[in-house]
Amino acid sequence: MRFEHKSTVNAPRAVVWAFLLDVPRVAHCVPGVETIESIGDDRFRGVLKVAVGPVRLTLTGEVAIASRDEAAGIAVLRATAADKGAGGAVSAEMRMVVTDGMAPDTSELQIVTEAQVMGRIGEFGQPIIKRKADQTMNEFAANLGRAISVP
Repeated sequence: MRFEHKSTVNAPRAVVWAFLLDVPRVAHCVPGVETIESIGDDRFRGVLKVAVGPVRLTLTGEVAIASRDEAAGIAVLRATAADKGAGGAVSAEMRMVVTDGMAPDTSELQIVTEAQVMGRIGEFGQPIIKRKADQTMNEFAANLGRAISVP
């Protein structure tokens, strides 16, 4: 499944870039993240609690910064997580692009996610998963804006 999300952030590009690559800080902008810890070499382990349809999941997994190009404003993150109770798993690659915004001291953030959803979670079908992804990304964008916006 492919998801594309764009948002405007009220902060300069350099500030947004630095914040996005500080995984423990940015993780707190993701709805449902309960824990996040560094396990070295741009790799992190964490727990995300989320409800998809009638199923509540506790996804435990890892996120890694696979590549970064500050000059281009492009970073790629890879994530894998599983819920042992529900028997589902997710594998995703997120490509984040940060560019200068149209107004001064603003940035545009585009996140393109390629995800594979397996097990019971995948049984819900793409429309339900897409709605949940859109809701999560909208909440993430709002939380990110509050966390780093320039007054």
